[in-house]
Amino acid sequence: MSAPPKPSPATHSAAARGNLYRAAIVGAASLKGKEIAEMLNERNFPAVDVRLLDDDESLGQLEAMGDEISFIQSVRAEQFENVDFTFFASDAECTRKNWKRARDSGSAIIDLSAALENEPGASVRSLWLERERGHIVPPELQPGPCVAAHPAAITLALLLLRARKAGAIRRATATVFEPASEHGQKGMDELHQQTVNLLSFQPLPKDVYDAQVAFNMVVRYGQKSQPTLDSVEARVLRHYQKIAGEDALQPSILLLQAPIFHGYALAVFLEIEKAIDLKTLTQSLAGDHVVIPGAEEDPPSNVSSAGQADILLSVRADVSQPKGVWLWAAADNLRISAVTAVECAESMTATRPMGKIQ
Repeated sequence: MSAPPKPSPATHSAAARGNLYRAAIVGAASLKGKEIAEMLNERNFPAVDVRLLDDDESLGQLEAMGDEISFIQSVRAEQFENVDFTFFASDAECTRKNWKRARDSGSAIIDLSAALENEPGASVRSLWLERERGHIVPPELQPGPCVAAHPAAITLALLLLRARKAGAIRRATATVFEPASEHGQKGMDELHQQTVNLLSFQPLPKDVYDAQVAFNMVVRYGQKSQPTLDSVEARVLRHYQKIAGEDALQPSILLLQAPIFHGYALAVFLEIEKAIDLKTLTQSLAGDHVVIPGAEEDPPSNVSSAGQADILLSVRADVSQPKGVWLWAAADNLRISAVTAVECAESMTATRPMGKIQ
């Protein structure tokens, strides 16, 4: 596994000034919530207090925060008092229900549920892409909700922006394989139970997907499932367009639900205007946040990318088209979402130079 990401300059600066913040994680018992808590600890985010909040099912549950153990508490308005940053790692319904309470208490909002992207003043962000583009977002004294960009959109945008440095791209198509963990623990549990039931010739649970996803690959869920695959596919493309820039190539995307528990995989085909050296393209793609394993290492896969905050990538020429190139990428969706959200919070510390506690 890769080494934990280094704390950003914003984190070092805040810690050096002695500024300490209070943070809250709504949906702390969710897969994304747990990853956020771990990432705050890894990046030494200068928080003196992190409140773990969730619904009734998780109340009283113990969760680790670094070397300490905290209780999960209910989501109430008073829990947001004097909180500087609130991470919404819950489902979209819970985010919509509670985010204004946090905002009205003066907290900055970081949304991992994509429930708030259409709210006034909301911005979809990825610090990886902002650094790649040299795009500096000026701090706002009263920022709107910050929506963490979809991890598949981040992966695709970073690869296409770097690939065009090696040569003009005429066309890009991407097949994105959706993991069960994007539906949270319930999605993973249903995939597991479907797998067990199929092997024992038992009826399949379909509460989450309303379709068979075990030992299967589907382009749409059943009618009762929310969100639909089409809506997720549209969100990936929408987020890509917002973080890649107005002049970025617009790819064609197909999203499939794969029978995998965790981690995105993407098959990306690039048609280059002029035949280019594969080594040149590979060198353009590699760099911060993108790792290309050597021949002696495991190739990119959902398994090899688990727990890593980098995109694993392989590059090969198309055997039938001299100007065609295939990219095969794998990324830990929860890890990249957590890095994105915490980096967004770090970038917003400049508007809170003294925090709310002294």
